[in-house]
Amino acid sequence: MNRTILPILVVFVPVLACGNLPQDDPPQEPRVLVFSKTMGYRHASIEPGIEAIRGMGEAKGFAVDATEDAAVFESDTLESYGAVIFLSTTRDVLDVAQQDGFRRYIQAGGAFVGVHAASDTEYDWPWYGRLVGGYFSSHPNDPNVREGTVLVADPTHTSTSMLPSPWVREDEWYDLRDLAPDLHVLLNIDETTYKRPEEDPRPEPRPIAWYHPYDGGRSWYTALGHTSESFREPLFLEHLWGGIRYALGGEL
Repeated sequence: MNRTILPILVVFVPVLACGNLPQDDPPQEPRVLVFSKTMGYRHASIEPGIEAIRGMGEAKGFAVDATEDAAVFESDTLESYGAVIFLSTTRDVLDVAQQDGFRRYIQAGGAFVGVHAASDTEYDWPWYGRLVGGYFSSHPNDPNVREGTVLVADPTHTSTSMLPSPWVREDEWYDLRDLAPDLHVLLNIDETTYKRPEEDPRPEPRPIAWYHPYDGGRSWYTALGHTSESFREPLFLEHLWGGIRYALGGEL
């Protein structure tokens, strides 16, 4: 029997060592900047707040830098932060060049988180007033820290979904003025629960936390956080974490 012998074609496929394969860069850890410069009243809660945010960053996966040096707003360093947190800043904390740098950061898609006295800041800079969403007007005194009832206006947001409504807690309750018209309100305070009759409580709940897109970026603000105890309070910390998460784009 005749058999036809067919040639065998051997194909050599080069194999690359795994060490030579191109590798994607690991994702960069988000960074936030905590800015706490004060030119007026200085809250004792600032240092506990910084430590609480550092601990939050370790638990949630973002890096935290803290400074009171406003020169950072003039440098390219600001571009590396996913969000800038104004932690109970007071009065005029940025000069004109620093204001311009901060404006450019927001316009390039940056994010702002304001805590408590962030609304007691930069009264002569209308752009900032619209960014934070409103300015501090007053608060009760003698005592200034009182028990009050917070009502959740939006239970779906990442910074409020875990909160009870009503939420009874102690804080220094701000009256706020010049509220921006585009605010998405998250929390209201029932003034009748903490103001005495002679302090003229208003009949309607009043906004004390909100978010809104602004000038190319995004902004989240809470008037809570006057006391050092706030930064050991699990529900407040979850509220704050939700605001930071929103500012960072909700990716964490």
